[in-house]
Amino acid sequence: MSTSQVPGRLESKVAIVTGAGSGFGAAIAERFAQEGCRVLIGDLKESAARSTAERIGGSFVRALHMDVCSETDWTAAVETCLRTWGRLDAVVNNAGTSYKNKETLDVTPEEFDRVFNVNVKGVFLSVRAAVPVLKSQGQGGLILNISSVGSTRPRPGLVWYNSSKGAVSNATRGLAAEYGPDQIRVNALCPLLSATGLFEMFTGGPDTPETRQKFLTGVPMGRLTDPMDVANAALFLASDEGKFVTGANLEVDGGRSI
Repeated sequence: MSTSQVPGRLESKVAIVTGAGSGFGAAIAERFAQEGCRVLIGDLKESAARSTAERIGGSFVRALHMDVCSETDWTAAVETCLRTWGRLDAVVNNAGTSYKNKETLDVTPEEFDRVFNVNVKGVFLSVRAAVPVLKSQGQGGLILNISSVGSTRPRPGLVWYNSSKGAVSNATRGLAAEYGPDQIRVNALCPLLSATGLFEMFTGGPDTPETRQKFLTGVPMGRLTDPMDVANAALFLASDEGKFVTGANLEVDGGRSI
C-alpha cells in the first residue's frame, strides 16, 4: 500500500471491520487503511483475515480471529484496539450470512437461528462492546452496519435473511436516536449483491451469463455491486465529511430498490 505525505481522511482513527477476510469487508479495510486508519481486521476465518492484512501491508492493520456471535471475541477485539492503538473510533459490522434462496417452508430452524445470530446478534454485541468505550472517550464515533437492499425491498426466497437485515436497518435508526447526544453516529449501508461466489446463494439459480443478465434487468445502472462501491460509501460515513449523518440507510444498489 502506497503512503502519501498528505494526511488521510481517517488519519490516526482506529476501526474494527468484521468479516474483513474477503468481499465488502476486505475492501472497506483496505480503503480505510489507505486513508490513514488503523484497522483491526476480524474474520471467523483467521487465515482470511491474515491474507487481507498481508495484502494491505504496513503497520496500520492487524488480523484477529473473530466470531461476531461471541461476546468474548468482541471484548477481545475492543481491548486489542485499545492496547495496540490506544483508542477506538469506528466499528463496521460487515460480517453476515444467509442460506440459499429457496421456498420459505424449506428453511430449517438451524438456518433461521444462524442468520439472526450472525446478522442481528452480532450488531447487538458490537454495541455492548464498543459504545461504552466510545462514550468514555468523549469524542463520539461511528457504528456502521452493512445491511442489504433486501431490508427495504424483500422478495420471495430469502424472507428470513431479508427480515434479519430489516432488523439491522431498524436498529440502526433506533441506536442513532439513542446515542446521538453522545455524538455517536450509527448508519447502515444497503448494498446490492456483488459478483462473488455468493451469487448462486442469493439468486437461487446457477451463475451463468443468462442468469446474471436476467437479474440485472431490475438494476437501472446495469451491473452488480463492486466491493469498492461499498468501501467508498463507508469511507464517506467514517470521515469528517459525514459527521452530521446519522440514522441513514444508504442504498448502494445501482437503483435496484427503486
